[in-house]
Amino acid sequence: MRKAQAKKLPLAPDPKFNDKLVTRFVNNLMWEGKKSGAFNIFYDALDKVAKQTSEDGYEVWKKALANVTPAVEVRSRRIGGATFQIPSEVRPDRKISLSIKWLVRYSRERNGRSMADKLANEIVAASKGEGAAFKKKEDTHRMAEANKAFAHFRV
Repeated sequence: MRKAQAKKLPLAPDPKFNDKLVTRFVNNLMWEGKKSGAFNIFYDALDKVAKQTSEDGYEVWKKALANVTPAVEVRSRRIGGATFQIPSEVRPDRKISLSIKWLVRYSRERNGRSMADKLANEIVAASKGEGAAFKKKEDTHRMAEANKAFAHFRV
């Protein structure tokens, strides 16, 4: 059994916006420990978002993250030989984590020349309430709604 929760290392805020959430996003975007490359991709994507929407790219990104953030999710729980999908509220830390992961994952799956293009397109789509990441959130909420009958099994 675990004796204590692992200590969370403090994140350094990013150089451009001085925001820890940006650093967290870039850490998820990063491949093979290439953080400066990930920062370049992120900042390029925000510039492209600003060009496309003629708004502040950073604000559009924040709006996109908010739109993709789930409130409920389903968790599998085995009760009496059957597995039920039980809807439960998402912890605040996990909400951010899920929304970041979905945005990065679905931007990778998009069609486009560079990762910055793909990420920019996904951010713009998510800020409008469209795109695959937003659809994932909607599907998650729909699943939770459909399985509301099993909410009494919650721990």
